[in-house]
Amino acid sequence: MKIVVTVKQVPDPNSNLTLEADNTLSREKEVVLDPGDECGVEEALQLKEAHGGEVILVSMGPERAKDAIRKGLSMGADRGILITDPQLAGADALLTARALAAAIKAEGPDLVICGTESYDGSTGMVPPMLAELLGAPQVSFAKKVEVDGSNLKVHRQTADGYQVVEVATPALITVTAAIAEPRYASLKGIMAARSKEIKQLALGDLGIERGEAAETIEGLAEAETRKSGVVIEFDGTAIDRIMAVLAEAKVI
Repeated sequence: MKIVVTVKQVPDPNSNLTLEADNTLSREKEVVLDPGDECGVEEALQLKEAHGGEVILVSMGPERAKDAIRKGLSMGADRGILITDPQLAGADALLTARALAAAIKAEGPDLVICGTESYDGSTGMVPPMLAELLGAPQVSFAKKVEVDGSNLKVHRQTADGYQVVEVATPALITVTAAIAEPRYASLKGIMAARSKEIKQLALGDLGIERGEAAETIEGLAEAETRKSGVVIEFDGTAIDRIMAVLAEAKVI
């Protein structure tokens, strides 16, 4: 089973984030492998251990993004691909998906695993765009994956409840943090990662031209401050007040 995992280098979630003049996140400080992508790498490794095959990490970013790929290789992935090109600076979701799709198509994987959304952009737009460009079905919010020959049984956890969906490969899934606890890289894994291949590709290698951006940042605003709750003392009127609050929220 050939599995591709898309991975991304993002600013460290534990650091103080700052913005550039163009309203994009500054990446001059500490950067790490996206924590959500670590879960995707772990799931791929577990599927490989159970069914055999190969795990390939594909990323897009500057030269230093190799460090994020190397982290996944030290966990046990087999090789990596880095799409890096000065023209990709500030790329929108569509250009990102086009570049990733071109590199992934050349690999012909059975399964593509993505995080639900990246820590920095948090748009969740790249995976569905990628699935469309690959011509593959997408199953989102996977918390468990079972393999049966060329079919997958994907257990989904959504706001509306729990679902089990079956899909034929090749397919793309997005995973939640609940799918697997990422393993720690062993010293042996870290040493082995140094000799594993990381292939670099530019837009020209993929036959892609940047073109005009389909997505722009129009402006920024402070997130709404979370309002404090209401404390209802348990007295003779408590039940009526609770019912009124629930009715106002249209829960009842």
